[in-house]
Amino acid sequence: MLQPILTRILDEEQFLSKFGVRSVSKIHELQKDLGVLPGVGAAMIEYVPGESNSALFGGNSNWRGPIWLPVNYMLIQSIEKFHRFLGDGFGYEVPCLGHTRLTLADIANLLSERAANIYRRSETQAAPALQAQPAFQSDEHWRNLLLFYEYFHSETGQGLGAAHQTGWTGLIANLVLRRYREAVPSFWIAQQRLAAVE
Repeated sequence: MLQPILTRILDEEQFLSKFGVRSVSKIHELQKDLGVLPGVGAAMIEYVPGESNSALFGGNSNWRGPIWLPVNYMLIQSIEKFHRFLGDGFGYEVPCLGHTRLTLADIANLLSERAANIYRRSETQAAPALQAQPAFQSDEHWRNLLLFYEYFHSETGQGLGAAHQTGWTGLIANLVLRRYREAVPSFWIAQQRLAAVE
């Protein structure tokens, strides 16, 4: 069952964006009609990469396409757990990399990197999440401050919704830490052992 899920998640024409995993597949940009569902009637789904195009649910809460950090984080953690169980012997040919075969640990890193792209500054020192906030891009007094948005536009990475979601968007710090300081968990385990001996 893992392979069909990975096929959809790792396809840039479906769930994978440059900035993480979308909340709805991009195929629903064109394929909106779901047909007739029992008990529901005619049903449709629409891919909306940014702010909602409907006043439904208050108009600004949109799970129909943007990137949500808690969902990406849980997905990455799940893939890491599968890797711990299946090991390096389980590989998968990743559609977005020309079907290059990766381990699940490599796939988790790929997804972490995509999520980190939301705040990664380009050569022009612009961070996609801060597109609507020029002061946070260039003003020397503000440029080192980050706004942790509620969710992100899946095509541009622009931060959307509430700008102070440190509760769940702050998870990006953990993804970056785990990616670039892989020895940190073993360091803390060693510290705990030393403290227990003393």
